Amino acid sequence: MLYPQETIEQVLEASNIVDIISEYVKLNKKGSTYFGLCPFHNEKTPSFSVSDSNGRKMFYCFGCHTGGNVITFLMKYENYTYTEALKVLADRAGITLPKPEYSREDSEKARRREQILEVYKEAAVYYYHLLKSPRGQQAYQYLKNRQLSDETILKFGLGYSDKYRDDLYRYVKSKGYTDEVLKETGLFSIRETDVHDYFWNRVMFPIMDTRNKVIAFGGRVMGEGEPKYLNSPETAIFEKRKTLFGLNTAKKHKGNELILCEGYMDVISLHQAGFTNAVASLGTALTPSHAAVLKRYTSGVVLSYDSDGAGRNAAVRAIPILKNAGLSVRVIRLDPYKDPDELIKAEGTDSYRKRLKEARNGLLFEIDVLSESFDLTDPEGQTAFYHETARRLSYLEDEIERENYLKTIASQFRLDQKLLKDRTIRLVLNRDSGRTYSSVPTQPPARRPEKKEPAGLLESQKTVLAYLAEHPGFLEKTGNILSPEDFTPGLYRDAAELLFAQIRQGCISISGIIGSFSDEESQEQAADIFRPGQLHDDDGEYRKLAADSIILIRQHSLEQQMEKEQDVGRLLELKKEQENLRKCPFLFD
Repeated sequence: MLYPQETIEQVLEASNIVDIISEYVKLNKKGSTYFGLCPFHNEKTPSFSVSDSNGRKMFYCFGCHTGGNVITFLMKYENYTYTEALKVLADRAGITLPKPEYSREDSEKARRREQILEVYKEAAVYYYHLLKSPRGQQAYQYLKNRQLSDETILKFGLGYSDKYRDDLYRYVKSKGYTDEVLKETGLFSIRETDVHDYFWNRVMFPIMDTRNKVIAFGGRVMGEGEPKYLNSPETAIFEKRKTLFGLNTAKKHKGNELILCEGYMDVISLHQAGFTNAVASLGTALTPSHAAVLKRYTSGVVLSYDSDGAGRNAAVRAIPILKNAGLSVRVIRLDPYKDPDELIKAEGTDSYRKRLKEARNGLLFEIDVLSESFDLTDPEGQTAFYHETARRLSYLEDEIERENYLKTIASQFRLDQKLLKDRTIRLVLNRDSGRTYSSVPTQPPARRPEKKEPAGLLESQKTVLAYLAEHPGFLEKTGNILSPEDFTPGLYRDAAELLFAQIRQGCISISGIIGSFSDEESQEQAADIFRPGQLHDDDGEYRKLAADSIILIRQHSLEQQMEKEQDVGRLLELKKEQENLRKCPFLFD
């Protein structure tokens, strides 16, 4: 833990979770709880709840089971680290955080991360100055030939890596950084017999995170050379599958869509033309992680990929990934131009804006491309097209949406609507539930080995902790029957220790318990334990369930102790306690 638990709880207490999450999600109040559409998965009926009462101060989605406190929310939505989210909330609340209490390992990890960021900042500044120097004249002229203004070059921090292969290395070494740190940045190859920069003789494109910190670079080679474009290797601060070029600026866009391009220059030229909602996936194939990041900032994506075969195929692959993330998808037709930059240079911004407005629905675009793969004048080709079209339509969960697509596609391609619908429905009925939309057949998931936990043990532990959080007085009625040591080691036992201590102190803070876990996965699991409104207790059924769960938990704990116990006298005591469990008075009062 980098900060004392008291400090974390102070920040949580000062942070109005409803107000903060309302800045990202539209919430409506129902009773004492607020509900909205979950920003972390696709849904049409609100199942995302936010509670600021009864010491909870937490969010929980009943659809995807994501939950936590306001720190967890910022970590997931803004891709912050735990410390970064805490600092944002502290600044917002006007709280000065004390000096963090790092362990030696955490301290070294945090220090190294900051050093890597510092090196990237130094490199970005150096590359920019080189671009404007006589040595960068060729690179500067290349950008000017691409009709980029000096204002745009400065806005994106474009630069130049010199033709001398150790130029940046010599510069940052003069700043006092060690080879050990420089090696971890990915910007250098450092060996006993050779040291050289990762980038040299390239136009440089700084890649920034959503906080405008440089975390990587892309470089385009000057003159002949391969690869034409080169990205930084992955490091402690850079994951290519989660990073989108231009998102640091595009996230401020007030519209409902982001434009997704293939490369740096497409994004930069679109921003210069006024389309500041353009981003790119670093020239790599779009991943589900990219789509999840996009979902945090928009509800829809317009694909503006190259018009060649590779670009069209990339669009077809991207469509299902984006749809599975809950995003609406449209596709811009750029023909006869290769990319957005070429179109804007030839016809101007109004032409691109018109094509943007007329962008084709994603699924219909996919069917258009699919139709070109078959000879629709040939019976066999038409049959295959029927089957492939039906397969894609069968992944649409909404019946009305599926029906609308059926009508449109049948009309456009002169297909028998009844035949297409029958085939689609047959596929829907035969498909295993839970399958997601995909443009290619998927293999069934591998079976996971089943956990050998006693039936219902973890669910019983969850029930008891959730009940005690709402009815802390029940702990006293149970006497000394149950203790945190009876819970499964790890998250459940840690949560029990914290909750039991809070109950005895007379001050319960569920958000504080969640906040005591610094990793995102544990926070979500803790939030799931204390999720709101699990059962109503109007007729005492919830209390009876909690009592039965306590018996199950304690019985299992006793059995484990008996398996390990060597002393016969102690073994008999444990056996007697096990037999007397059902006679506990708190079960009947």
